[in-house]
Amino acid sequence: MQTLALAALLCLAQTPTPAPAPTAPVQAPAAAPAAETSLSYYSESFPFAWDRTIPLTVNLDGLKVTSIFFNRRVIEPGFFNLLKGAEFGTRAQVEVTNTAKYPKIPGFAVAVLDRDGRLLGVASGGTKVGTIKPGETEAFDLNFTQVKERLAKGDRFVLAIELRN
Repeated sequence: MQTLALAALLCLAQTPTPAPAPTAPVQAPAAAPAAETSLSYYSESFPFAWDRTIPLTVNLDGLKVTSIFFNRRVIEPGFFNLLKGAEFGTRAQVEVTNTAKYPKIPGFAVAVLDRDGRLLGVASGGTKVGTIKPGETEAFDLNFTQVKERLAKGDRFVLAIELRN
């Protein structure tokens, strides 16, 4: 009898156990949307011009954007003659004046598009330390990096501005 019980146990031990039924993958909970820390936002498309000042009349909560200028930074003759003609990147220079009663902390983004709506380059920047005080005028250099060689062939640009608290 003992032999029979031992044989039954060995038989059971060698019987494959069925695989557990597949379970549905566990879905991670969706990330909560980030809280909006921006005071104000603005975005608009404008005609593009290379190496010429483009006047603008944008007013975002007292931050007036008066012009934008797209070009390559080049050292002019007579200024550090050793570096004369050297290029130091491609930029969009945005000039703003704070006409409000409170300091402003702006952030800027610029995208340049060709006639077919293809993206030619993107630049961004803004205040890194401090604010633009009431009555102050400041120029911001937004740097184009990596994708920038076709910028001069632009047709339109999109300017986006965020004011942070």
